[in-house]
Amino acid sequence: MNLKNIHNIYFLGIGGIGMSAIARYFASNGKKVAGYDKTPSPITKELEELGVAIHFEDAVKNIPISFLNKEETLVVYTPAIPKNQTEFNYFLDHKFTILKRAAVLGKITETTFCLAVAGTHGKTTTSSILGHIMAEVKATSFLGGIAENYNSNLILGSAEISVVEADEFDRSFLQLSPNIACVTSMDADHLDIYKNIEALNESFVSFSNKVSDTLIVAKGLPLKGLTYAIEAAADYNAFNLKIENGIYIFDVNTPTSEIKNIELHLPGRHNVMNALAALAMADVYGISLENIKRSLLTFKGVQRRFSYKIKTTDFVLIDDYAHHPIAINAVENSVREMYPDKEILVVFQPHLFSRTRDFIEDFASALSKFDDVLLLDIYPARETPIVGVDSNWLLSKIENEHKKLSQKHNLIKDIKNSSAKVVVMLGAGDIGVLVNEVASELLKALEYEA
Repeated sequence: MNLKNIHNIYFLGIGGIGMSAIARYFASNGKKVAGYDKTPSPITKELEELGVAIHFEDAVKNIPISFLNKEETLVVYTPAIPKNQTEFNYFLDHKFTILKRAAVLGKITETTFCLAVAGTHGKTTTSSILGHIMAEVKATSFLGGIAENYNSNLILGSAEISVVEADEFDRSFLQLSPNIACVTSMDADHLDIYKNIEALNESFVSFSNKVSDTLIVAKGLPLKGLTYAIEAAADYNAFNLKIENGIYIFDVNTPTSEIKNIELHLPGRHNVMNALAALAMADVYGISLENIKRSLLTFKGVQRRFSYKIKTTDFVLIDDYAHHPIAINAVENSVREMYPDKEILVVFQPHLFSRTRDFIEDFASALSKFDDVLLLDIYPARETPIVGVDSNWLLSKIENEHKKLSQKHNLIKDIKNSSAKVVVMLGAGDIGVLVNEVASELLKALEYEA
């Protein structure tokens, strides 16, 4: 299939972070774009402002007439769309060309020089940093988060170079043809898809075998490639780490050179690792180390990755996408590093019944490290409930006297009742929308107290 011959692109699940980046890309390149999503969001609003027709009721009558011509329309869907979705089945029954998001991303990038970032953790921040670095050579970057520098999940450049987030969910990254790639991590996740860690690891091996030029991996992963690490022997080694005024400063050894006093405005050693991976990929591509250093200095971060919603001398509210125990541990370490003498409250919304079940002990251990814990109900996403798997079960496992099951309508009151002055809201569900309401109400209370 030649995308140049397709006039209309219709998206089922257009508001998803990965789907919307591709929708933006097609809309920016003159294609007619429309789609369906379950609920309105800031992302769908921004797409509508680009001229994309979006509706929120699953009904064939809502599909624009011009998109009902199957000879000129490509239908793109996310695996999160239920198989009984009305519009999806209409397109199936009428034999439209229907492709998963990952397949379309593969089609877009197959004629480009592709830099792909894979890993169970860190790929969104790493690919966003890399996209920012590669903007100087006009790379087009498809991101899994909203990069603060661009207020977008798409950095639009030329058609010659692409930066993509290579998603292991549903083995999507096997649709790509990367020239340079990195793997940041291979921790157990998505076991509802893979069933066991061995199958997950096999998919990463398959991905690594698709890399045509250079593979870069975090040191210790069971893959062959250039390695990167912090203060350890590796092809790319970050060392002399120090923190000054909340900014990481460090040096890097590469296989052929050294660069000193790199500054990174992101908190946490895990973000130094992310920056180091991006540096390695850009260095292998041929970007000068001085230019990489300059880009790292100006990188502002990714929304919902340690994003400050409130930051005053008296109170801090941080929003983060962390929804896996390892990511929660990384956030906790970063918060302790930034606020070593403060009491810290975590508000956590578990994501998926299966993930909660599969990692219940690890979730409990990670959450127990905070001073106070507020736990919301499990966000189901694409799943139906599993008997016995709920937030009460997780709460019972958390070893912390200051823990409580909260509800969305009581959350602001429960936060105010805590003595903690640093609050971290974590999760991959609708807590990302809820945090804005919480921030607004807490700011009002702080202004009133002042």
